[in-house]
Amino acid sequence: MNDNKHRPGVSRSDRLSAEGLTRLEKQLESGVNISSQVLAQWIKRYGDPAREIIKKHHRYRPEFDLIA
Repeated sequence: MNDNKHRPGVSRSDRLSAEGLTRLEKQLESGVNISSQVLAQWIKRYGDPAREIIKKHHRYRPEFDLIA
């Protein structure tokens, strides 16, 4: 019997790294149409660094100011 348990997915610490912000930047640079809901999720997870990237790409909306 194999005692190594495989856990699918990406760990939270890996997901909340600079690599995640780089992914957001690349998606916005490539012109991918990311919905406002998804951009709001990025802000919830990454905070101000995500806000700055979204602002840089002119996708920031006033309602994002309400996200803590």
